Amino acid sequence: MGEPAENYVSIALHDRLRGNAYKVWAVASAVAFVWLALIVLPPVLAGNGAGNAASPLYSFFSHICHQLPERSFFIFGHKLAVCSRCFGVYFGLLAGLLTYPLWRSIDNIDPLPRLWLFASMVPIAIDWSLTIFGIWENTFVSRSITGLILGFACGVYILPALVEIFRHLFYSGNRASA
Repeated sequence: MGEPAENYVSIALHDRLRGNAYKVWAVASAVAFVWLALIVLPPVLAGNGAGNAASPLYSFFSHICHQLPERSFFIFGHKLAVCSRCFGVYFGLLAGLLTYPLWRSIDNIDPLPRLWLFASMVPIAIDWSLTIFGIWENTFVSRSITGLILGFACGVYILPALVEIFRHLFYSGNRASA
């Protein structure tokens, strides 16, 4: 059975929506990349004698992450601006955004089952809980991987939402004009 007439989307509008979805994807990926670069920049600056330039970035990220040295990666003898788990989340976010078009149409805004988002939280919750209850001490690897899993899932869920938000902001009621 065919779609009702009110669900019809012209080819021109479909192409414009798809092109704009790629723009949203590019902007979101660029923002995630810049955010990740800002996390890596402080140790690079500090390692090259520009500690004064690194200090405000460390201060900014201290409001987001505990920055414990024993839980952080180091570059040039200086810790990243966030811990290994947070770094895994942000790196996973970027990876999720970048790989999204490889396995799903960029303009598909149909929501994925929330089960997978909640499932991505399970490893990080187990890793954290086992440490809190003294059963085992998590490691750089476990914190990074569990953060990466959660960040990747977040990227996969955030992108369709951003595309849908963009559509509603700029195209609601404009079906007939395309």
